[in-house]
Amino acid sequence: MEKQRTKILYITSEALPFAATGGLGDVAGSLPAALKKKGMNIRVAMPLYSSIKQEYRDKMQLVCEIEVPLSWRNQYCGVYKLTYGGVIFYFIDNEYYFKRESMYGSFDDGERYAFFSRAILEMLPAIKFFPDILHTNDWQSALCSVYLKTAFSADERYNRIKSIHTIHNIDYQGIYDMSILYDVFGIPGEYSSLVEYNGAINLTKGAIQCCDILSTVSPKYAQEIQTPQYSSGLHFILCPNKDKIRGILNGIDDKYYNPELDNDLYVKYNSNTLEGKAENKRLLQKELALPERADVPLIVMISRLASHKGIDLVTCVMHDLLKADVQFAVLGTGEKQYEDFFKSAEAEHPDKVRAILRFDKAFSKKMYAAADIFLMPSKSEPCGLAQMIASRYGAVPLVRETGGLFDSIKYYNKDTDTGNGYTFANYNAHDMLYVLWEAIGQYNYGKEEWVRLVKKIMNIDFSWNASANEYIKMYNEVLGL
Repeated sequence: MEKQRTKILYITSEALPFAATGGLGDVAGSLPAALKKKGMNIRVAMPLYSSIKQEYRDKMQLVCEIEVPLSWRNQYCGVYKLTYGGVIFYFIDNEYYFKRESMYGSFDDGERYAFFSRAILEMLPAIKFFPDILHTNDWQSALCSVYLKTAFSADERYNRIKSIHTIHNIDYQGIYDMSILYDVFGIPGEYSSLVEYNGAINLTKGAIQCCDILSTVSPKYAQEIQTPQYSSGLHFILCPNKDKIRGILNGIDDKYYNPELDNDLYVKYNSNTLEGKAENKRLLQKELALPERADVPLIVMISRLASHKGIDLVTCVMHDLLKADVQFAVLGTGEKQYEDFFKSAEAEHPDKVRAILRFDKAFSKKMYAAADIFLMPSKSEPCGLAQMIASRYGAVPLVRETGGLFDSIKYYNKDTDTGNGYTFANYNAHDMLYVLWEAIGQYNYGKEEWVRLVKKIMNIDFSWNASANEYIKMYNEVLGL
């Protein structure tokens, strides 16, 4: 008889290619497929946002229609199904909650994602899929763990389900006033201690309390969030729960991020055809109206323009950096002070600086392909995917040693040919600048070693393969297998 495969329901508020705003969407769009290939019976559930393209909607099938009780409400819920990349996706439909211009940022986000979390549990009998593990992600689905341990705890169909909650970024916790505990979230007063933290409802705290294992997206970040510096105030609850914390480094979709197959690039290439990378650099310089020079190092940033991304370090030393013979291009949007700074730098140095102030995934890949040095000096970075993507495209990463950047990028020693990038430890602008000088010097005066480093990083396996194995170990651990 064939052994029953572990059943997992992966709950996310976003997933590529359907709807995504950040790293969670990348993970949810690629990790389940990697786990499926390794034999896991994994399915995904997410909201049916109005922004999901019609080409996907046309392929969806209505599975069921149910009523979802939430405090005094009974709300309609349609459950649609679509198989994508070999994985079954369930889409939770309610136009009142999910027909919005943006996925997040509404005044009633708490109620919207409480409905989503409750709907997940209510739909299980209707879809005839009771998982062994409910794997939730970030505050938007944190209430699944709370409802599982409270409202559904007496139902034997539910009380054997194990729960894993993954924190992708601890800065976003789902904090609300205690006065709406029952009215919005449908949580009776006797369970208030599960979600109460610093006098408020904290949905992430509720998941920490109620889940069987708490995971996060890199081993280093799992350590960091237990300290006041990185926990955004949650270390007081994380430290007592440290035995349930696990850290698994994210991966990237190495089929989507592949310069040999990428139709978004000017020219396709691989580690054996680096002349193609050089042509991408020339054509990006041409498109951005920068001098078309092969000999000048092109430094690229692709980032939200916010202080915690290290943008304050860059602005601090930009004047000194631009004294060197370099080109600098940044892609992203964010805080107005930083957008204004980079536009001003472009106006002052038209032959060296370009600021592309927009979110553009396709164009970002052109920039990865063109870059010589990829700068990512984050103050905190739970995992980071950009440094892995940059490596895939042969852009040497220069990062601060924090979170997943520490776990994925190690300092390059040209004498021993160890390491895969450049790193600095202290959150200090001049420490960053010193390492930048070193990288620029290596580019200018050590071409043979530089080419060897570029080829090396392009062939590092940052795919989900290794990380998926670690997730399977965690799933087996929570089930006692």
